[in-house]
Order: sequence, then C-alpha cells, then structure tokens
Amino acid sequence: MAYRFQALPRDSVNRYGSDVNSIFHRFGCHRVVAPTGVLPQAADRLDTDFSRLYPGEILIDVELLNIDAASFVQMEEAHGATGVAAAILDTVRTRGKQHNPVTQSGGMLVGRIAGLGTPRPDLPVGTRIATLVSLSLTPLVIDEIIEVHHASHQIAIRGRAVIFGSGIFARIPPDLPLAVSLAVLDVCGAPARVARFFTRSVASSITVVVLGAGGKSGLLAAAAAQAIGTAPPLLLGIDASEPACESARALGAFGHVIALDARNALQVLDWVNATTHGKLADLTVVCTTVPECELGAILATRNGGTVLFFSMATNFQRATLGAEGVGKDVTLEMGNGYAAGHADLAFSLVRANPRLREVLERRFVLK
Repeated sequence: MAYRFQALPRDSVNRYGSDVNSIFHRFGCHRVVAPTGVLPQAADRLDTDFSRLYPGEILIDVELLNIDAASFVQMEEAHGATGVAAAILDTVRTRGKQHNPVTQSGGMLVGRIAGLGTPRPDLPVGTRIATLVSLSLTPLVIDEIIEVHHASHQIAIRGRAVIFGSGIFARIPPDLPLAVSLAVLDVCGAPARVARFFTRSVASSITVVVLGAGGKSGLLAAAAAQAIGTAPPLLLGIDASEPACESARALGAFGHVIALDARNALQVLDWVNATTHGKLADLTVVCTTVPECELGAILATRNGGTVLFFSMATNFQRATLGAEGVGKDVTLEMGNGYAAGHADLAFSLVRANPRLREVLERRFVLK
C-alpha cells in the first residue's frame, strides 16, 4: 500500500531556529484533532487516518495490547469482567487512542511494522516491535478484539497504530515468550529507577519496601534491587492478595512478604516498623494498581528516605500534602517510565534470574 505525505505549513520557525513542521511531526502534534495547541497525550482526540504517514511515523499492524494494570483494574470494577472489551472499543473509537479517562493512563502494544513515513533501512517491514510509549498518546484503530486475558491485562486484537519520531520502541527478543517480553517492557522503567537509586546511594545496607510486590513492576523492582545493590538489601514485600504474595515469595528475593491492604496506612507503618525494628525503609517503591496507597508508603519510609511512585493510580496532591501533613521529610519521586537503557536492563534481569523468568512465564504465557 502506498502512503502519501501531507506536509504542514512551512511559514515559520520556532525561537531556536528549527522548522516548526519537523517539531510537529516529531512529537505528533499534527495528529491532534482537539483541543488545539496540546501534545498527543493531553489531546481529547487523535487523527487515525493512516492512509497517509508523516515524516518519522511508523505504522504498526497491532497484535496485542498490554493495558496498564491500574487502568485494567478500574475498567473491571466499573464495567465488570465482560465489559472491558466494550469499554476499550468505546474509548478508542471516541478518542482515537486507548486513553482511560478515569486513570488517565493507557499501556503499550506489540505488532509488526507495516509502513514508514521516513525510509529506514534498519527497520524492514515485518519487524516485530513493542512500543515503549503510552497508548494514551498513540493513535490507534481496533478492527477486532480477539480475546481478553484478564490475568495478564493483555488483549489480542487486529488493529493499526502509529508512533511518532519521538516514540521509543524495542525489538521483540527471540529468546523470550512474546507475552513475557510485552509485560516486561510495559514496566521496564521501574527496575531502571530502582537501579539508579542504588547507584546514587552510599549506604552499606539498604532496606527496600515494595507495595504491590507480586505484580510485574514489583517483581522487576525487587529483582533490580537484589542484583544491583552492592550489599544484599533487606527487601520487604506487601500485596493485597495471598496469590500475589506467593508470586513475590517465589522470586526468592524478599526477606518478608505479607498480605496487607496498602491503603491502610497505619497497618503498613506498623508492619514495616516492627519488621525493621524501627528503622523503616530507605526506599519504598509503590507498584499498586489501586489509589490511596500514597500515605502508607510515606509513613513506611524513614526521614531522608525516598518513595518511588511507579503506579498510575498515584495522586500527586495526596502524596505531597500527605507527607506534609504527617511531618515526613522524604523525597517523593514520580516513576518516569523512560530511562536510558531501561529495556535492555529489564531483559537482562529476566535472563539472569531463572526464578524471575519462571514467575513471569507462569503468569503471562498464555496456555
């Protein structure tokens, strides 16, 4: 199929002297339908006319969506298990992207390259890739939902999508199952951020608390702490359900794991305080799929420690005002999903840790 290029007006340059047309293309502003003047993630609706490709765009034949956990759980609670597919179809038809209006999050996808707005010899048509940018900014058309996999939050579809010149992606590795690769890539920012914390720290021993320890981001965060710390850290895991706790225990990295509702801030504090003999956590990583876990994480962290929020259910106001309200001097870090080399790091953790790979395959490889 031939794709034609429709350029934007070339009547001005930005204040740095760069061509406005190229900036619009790189960040996807040309795909914004409404409102004007925003980038794709903030847009209410995106243009999904894929009969034309702009410079830098990559057209993808989509096979699988990996919906972020907070978004998937919210849709299940709002629409029931059988209503998730309809909710996704409605969102994509309305907005031109999978951008959950409640959680304001999306997920990512895997598919094969079907066309290029700019020729790239290193990316032949048919190359299988996973996007590393959110579905909340990715123009998407769904022709058919084939199957919804509730346990993994993954959805097999037939569809098409476009990523922009600024959009990062990874080639699917041949040595890992597809579903595992997609799950790992969806949260590969989490282990990268934990690894960065350890490279900054000069402490001889570190205590790490992971809320949502049995989920994919919690498991990878713990694996990173175990592998990268100069001395073995004390890892404490909290998750809401016993099956999730069993997944965390199966990793073999946690010293203690408990089934506890992370929204109960005082119970979280009591358990961490007792388990650490009053020292509390140097680093608390929030990987939960439900809101209102901010204060428990803050209370569980020592003064001078760090809370890394790697959850799309995090509320900025609750976190900042909550820390102030309880008089906690802790660093609150939002878990940017991108870090240089994050995909390679995450895959290396899975390859080097047989127990991590086994836990992920048990959960995500479709039987």
